[in-house]
Amino acid sequence: MYIIAGLGNPDRQYQNTRHNIGFDVIDAIAAEYDIAMGERKHKAVIGKGYIAGQKVVLVKPQTYMNLSGESVRAVIDFYKVDEKQELIVVSDDVSLDVGRIRIRKKGSAGGHNGLKNIIQHLGHDEFMRVRMGVGEKPQGRDLADYVLGHFVPKDREVMDESVKNAAAAIEVIITQGPDAAMNLYNKKAQEV
Repeated sequence: MYIIAGLGNPDRQYQNTRHNIGFDVIDAIAAEYDIAMGERKHKAVIGKGYIAGQKVVLVKPQTYMNLSGESVRAVIDFYKVDEKQELIVVSDDVSLDVGRIRIRKKGSAGGHNGLKNIIQHLGHDEFMRVRMGVGEKPQGRDLADYVLGHFVPKDREVMDESVKNAAAAIEVIITQGPDAAMNLYNKKAQEV
């Protein structure tokens, strides 16, 4: 069983913002695999279903970004999964170009408060993550303001394609392993 957690903020005002790209990926997976996202528990909205015959639990934490670890920890404890092998976290990343995907098997939070909180709650950084490039913040602009802002139309088009690629990458992680997914998807957006 895999837990796939997409990070974001729950309020309507945050829909389609850079910081909520993890929620967008979960929504794309739910649509692709016909998984209903309606159950509310573990401080999250969750959906249970299958990807390529493998049972998955899709998770959209409702704790706000900075407390994502509370929800992720609760889901892991309830389903008793090995988070080093069966947890995939999807988050935005301002250090990657718009549309770029980077898959990692472990690593630091890279300044991302949602990942930082998950690492704090798990006690380690050894879990898979799919980092979604949202572009570097413009010089002089506040980081929080930038990540809570919306994409310009041309970047939104790129991100819509990137969300589809991330959903496909997660299927590869599940069916062929993270190394295969990294080989296929850790490229510049235009190469994918």
